[in-house]
Amino acid sequence: MDIIKPARLKPGDEIRVVAPSDSLQRVGGMQANLGAKKKLEEWGYHVTFGDNVNEMDMQGSSSITSRVSDLHQAFADKNVKAVLSVIGGETSNELLPYLDYELIDKNPKIMCGFSDFTALCNAITAQTGLVTYYGPAYATLKMTGKQGDYQDRYWHQVLSHSGQIKLQASKTWTSDAWFDDSIKHHYRTNDWKVYNSGIAEGITVGGNLNTLYLLQGTPYQPILDDRIILGEFSEAGNWKELSRLLASLLQVAPHLKALVLGRFPKETEMTKERLFYILDKFPQFKKIPVLYNVNIGHTQPIMTIPLGAEVEVDTRKKEITII
Repeated sequence: MDIIKPARLKPGDEIRVVAPSDSLQRVGGMQANLGAKKKLEEWGYHVTFGDNVNEMDMQGSSSITSRVSDLHQAFADKNVKAVLSVIGGETSNELLPYLDYELIDKNPKIMCGFSDFTALCNAITAQTGLVTYYGPAYATLKMTGKQGDYQDRYWHQVLSHSGQIKLQASKTWTSDAWFDDSIKHHYRTNDWKVYNSGIAEGITVGGNLNTLYLLQGTPYQPILDDRIILGEFSEAGNWKELSRLLASLLQVAPHLKALVLGRFPKETEMTKERLFYILDKFPQFKKIPVLYNVNIGHTQPIMTIPLGAEVEVDTRKKEITII
């Protein structure tokens, strides 16, 4: 299957915000997220919303029919150049049997989000070859300050520029309720870390590991072998889960190109000692580049990185280059 790279964003383009998992209401509704809309408009984009983004059920999501309808409308609308997820959740994999992949294939456009978005974006990439993007969702784009500057720079650069783009670590990181101005935020010095050194080029796949594994054994499972795997945990994860997830991964894909692990939220109770204990179990990780504490996932800030596209991982430079 050919790789389909969507057209780059440019000023004046329309960005459609949809809720493939949790509703906009679950993260405070329209008013609470106006900072994200204002920021996108200041960058020169026209922001519109799916008809059903405010619908919310007892799970914080909305009906399958409503979510599929909003996605199909976004891809069918020639004026829409990018589709941006509201936030994560737990339900995006419910949509996969009902999506019109031919419609998506014939109308390629940027898709970006993170967390539960993992199931949706990897399935679409696997079914169509469309490069999707793992990065800030609409609700997280309202972040400001040093953390916001980092996420905004890479979101804008990766989605609007062509050619090689080098991704590097942020200067600081936090693992707290970044959106809550009533608490004191603890900024810590950031640095990507190396478990095993090396340089590798390959096609990316992955995202939130627990969500990625919902695709195993389904028609929507992406190719995992001979790939660069991106993996991260949410605050709901526990450090012990990583061991069985990596065991399962290597049983499906014994010949990985590289492993890139996002920084673990403090709630997972992951430590360097625990991480190395798990990685040391698997001889394969001594043969490929392995980076950890990378800016993907559920600590802040996060960068934007393509899925289904060629990148180079260089542990010596602690750098990922989008080729």
